[in-house]
Amino acid sequence: MFSALVIEKDEESGKASASVQQIGEDALPNGEVTVAVEYSTVNYKDGLCLSSSGGGLVRKYPHVPGIDFAGTVEASSDARYKPGDKVVLTGWRVGEAHWGGYSQKANVLTDWLVPLPEGLSTRQAMAVGTAGLTAMLAVMALEDHGLAPDHGPVLVTGAAGGVGSVATAILGKRGYQVAAVTGRPETADYLTSLGATQIVAREELNETTKRPLESENWAGCVDAVGGAMLARVLGQMKYGCSVAAVGLAGGAALPATVIPFLLRGVNLLGIDSVMQPYDNRVRAWQRIAKDLPMDKLEAMIQPATLSDLPRLGADILQGQVKGRVVVDVNA
Repeated sequence: MFSALVIEKDEESGKASASVQQIGEDALPNGEVTVAVEYSTVNYKDGLCLSSSGGGLVRKYPHVPGIDFAGTVEASSDARYKPGDKVVLTGWRVGEAHWGGYSQKANVLTDWLVPLPEGLSTRQAMAVGTAGLTAMLAVMALEDHGLAPDHGPVLVTGAAGGVGSVATAILGKRGYQVAAVTGRPETADYLTSLGATQIVAREELNETTKRPLESENWAGCVDAVGGAMLARVLGQMKYGCSVAAVGLAGGAALPATVIPFLLRGVNLLGIDSVMQPYDNRVRAWQRIAKDLPMDKLEAMIQPATLSDLPRLGADILQGQVKGRVVVDVNA
């Protein structure tokens, strides 16, 4: 028997609730690799899964959420992994359609796993998690499209959140000028400590404008907000520069025109981490181990246990989680 956070749905009310329960290995879904989970984390999707409605992501109850985990292989029917190997899992709809990482054990398909990069612990990997992997994929995409530190400031929206925090730290270490956008003034010192060189109040960017183009301010952007803010940012990009879109905290609609694309050659790059091919995942994790300052990563961490997750799920949906939550599933 082992501990897991199990979501169950009340048939009368139709509402779901989560509790820490003891379950057996026979309850786990089928998989090729059994992992003794050590750490997980909390992402926006986890908050949706933990909500009373399941956020439209949970299809079948009872369910174990947790879209990320890191741990040690306990058993494997695939020669690519053997007992004792350290592994990381993010994406592939684990924690949504398949039981996830809020459990001391998980059964998953081999193709979903990535070897833990040398130099990273399982705890550090979950301080990175899907949010950090997404941030690294965004930086890689911007650099693949020509971004370099001497091109000018790079904007990071939603900078105090999980993706934004890691993006700020990575860009700062790589020598970029980072303009961090936040609606929480109290996070300014935190963002500066991560590497931000400029703090931009959210109010400066979250209103639409009738002007399709404004001054050319930004050499690149990692955008976790979407909505009106993304539309505004597109009109402020320098000629030929790119925005990496990673989230929609401000809404899925994009009240923009095509003018920035046609007159300034701006690129809008979509970043998906869920179905990202294996080779690019490995490349991103290797870059994380190299380019993410571990002392800055430590400053982002908020420790948690399985029993904290219902509260933290609600908090992240309200934008009240700063940095990265690391869940010790064995605590």
